Amino acid sequence: MVSQRGAMSARSVGLSILSLVSCFTLPAASAQLTSNGLSVTLNHVYYFISPFSSGRVLVKPTAFSAVPQVFGFKPVTVVQGAIAQEALPSLFANWTAIDDVFQPAFAQAIFLSGSGPWLTKRKIDTRDLSTILSINDTSIPSGPYFLEMATGSLYPVYRLYEDFAGAFLEPLIPTPDGKFQVLSAQIPGSASLTVGVPSRLYFTKTAAKPLAGVRLGVKDIYRLAGMKGSNGNRAWYNLYPASEKTGPAVQALIDAGAQVIGLQKTSQFANGESATADWVDYHAPFNPRGDGYQDPSSSSSGAGASIASYEWLDIAIGSDTGGSIRGPSGVQGLFGNRPSHGLVSLDNVMPLSPTLDTPGFLIRDPYLWDVANTALYGGNYKSLAKTQVKYPTKIRTLYFPDNPESNAAATIITNFANALAAFVEGTIEPLDLETSWNASTPVEAAGTPLEEFLETTYATLITKEQTSLVRDPFYADYAAIHDGRRPFVNPVPLLRWGYGDTLSEADYEAAKRNKTVFMDWFNSEILPPVDNPAQCSSGFVLYLGSQGGGNPRNRYGSAPGVPVGFNPGRISVFAEVPDSVFPLGQVSLRSEISNHDEFFPVAVDIMAAKGCDGLLVKLAQDLVEAGIVTPPLAGGTVTGGDILMKRRAEEKGVKEVRYVEYS
Repeated sequence: MVSQRGAMSARSVGLSILSLVSCFTLPAASAQLTSNGLSVTLNHVYYFISPFSSGRVLVKPTAFSAVPQVFGFKPVTVVQGAIAQEALPSLFANWTAIDDVFQPAFAQAIFLSGSGPWLTKRKIDTRDLSTILSINDTSIPSGPYFLEMATGSLYPVYRLYEDFAGAFLEPLIPTPDGKFQVLSAQIPGSASLTVGVPSRLYFTKTAAKPLAGVRLGVKDIYRLAGMKGSNGNRAWYNLYPASEKTGPAVQALIDAGAQVIGLQKTSQFANGESATADWVDYHAPFNPRGDGYQDPSSSSSGAGASIASYEWLDIAIGSDTGGSIRGPSGVQGLFGNRPSHGLVSLDNVMPLSPTLDTPGFLIRDPYLWDVANTALYGGNYKSLAKTQVKYPTKIRTLYFPDNPESNAAATIITNFANALAAFVEGTIEPLDLETSWNASTPVEAAGTPLEEFLETTYATLITKEQTSLVRDPFYADYAAIHDGRRPFVNPVPLLRWGYGDTLSEADYEAAKRNKTVFMDWFNSEILPPVDNPAQCSSGFVLYLGSQGGGNPRNRYGSAPGVPVGFNPGRISVFAEVPDSVFPLGQVSLRSEISNHDEFFPVAVDIMAAKGCDGLLVKLAQDLVEAGIVTPPLAGGTVTGGDILMKRRAEEKGVKEVRYVEYS
């Protein structure tokens, strides 16, 4: 019962509200209300119900009465094809094995194609009595769904995962109009972004869709329709609107069936940055290998950290200008490729240097690598998966260990080179690039030593091209709406752009000329192609990738500098030849962070002649089949296992810390 005083107060409040409402004019149109999806938990697994229906079915309100529901949604399963009811248990067992989204709870209610009577009951599991209904719409793929009982609409299911490596900028889902929107879900108790992955059962690989269902992470320099981008810079993200279209590189993967699940972090404007101090606008992703606190390398940092961390992610597209794919691939023990330059358009992709930029992948599976390359590079890539290859027998090594027994990494690297030579029935020859240059110096170099000739080439190209193509319009656009202010930029790109301002147009033209001179020399004197599609390259050139050494992210490095100089990693940059990372294993080293022996990846880079990209992927596949290379797994080591930061105390029976109370 409400007291008289309480009733009066309520009446007064009511009158006050009516008086307040009367002061406003009600809008002529009703408020816009849009569903962004719904997150639920089913048997302790977190799911996201897409806001976009896959179709509708006829269902009686009394159907599925025993199936739990939330907000009118019930978990159901669609089974297409001529599947007998008695075969459903084995089908669902197979689905559970191949798909991390499906679980038996979805099979409490089944829509079966051509199942006979509209409503039957049949025991398909000793624990569950499932209701089976007929479905005639063959356009709705098999798999798990949430059924909205009031409308009969079936909504696709996304399983939710924690991005504990901090690899993603934004998780995404596709929209029916070919665009993307941010996935609006969060796993409770997680301090990280939540990423959703669709059921693999929705997709069937075909000749036209060879990547159907493959889950793809996209570096945040590739523009996607409907999405804003940041290029690693917060001011950029807030300044510019969402993109109207997806660039042709990523669109080629989507057309082949790949499922984009998120934009992934990049170091700012794709420049090389260290995790501590350099990453200011956003936090650098975490390399899961070893003690979990090693630098992930850059600029495709999110790509490397995610592929090394998450079994539920298949592939990531990055970019390599000076090592932005090869670096993260090496330190996280993954396959990765810098392709021959110019294989695919980079429209709608932020440039670092169009003269040098290339798109490539970070991946664990060399067979999927071949399919993805075919989809991305189109006719400019020749798959050799079904070809009887004649491998080149000349293997040349750059700066390999003089003493293969000096340490464990040197042993792994040397053993690999010997095994490769035996596999191709070839020989190993150390390559002294400076000596070779001196013996056949191009006329244009006029006797200039190689390192001096290319000392500033890379730094000049990236700074002059990015300042004009990216910085200058960005600064102008920002100033126009911020009263002449300049946006914040991280230390590394800011320093590099400043260096570019000191260079003349003549310096830039000289850098382009020197790059071309070296390319022509290298591709004729050192690694020329051969006129035989089954061999393609005259040889292989190997150089050291990751040697298992640590680069802890809890150290403050020196101030950033201009990337001058020449090293083996610059060869493919200037020569435009394919350069791929091969993971070789791992070595045990003492970690100053964990005070324990941890495992760190060892990798080697292999180059082939320009245009011979398919040869390197075929080599990776054949070396895997020969037992010389082992495909890496996701986890704390390249052989899998727990990631240190993800070990939970309760799993070991450890209770919450009790703090001492002081009076």
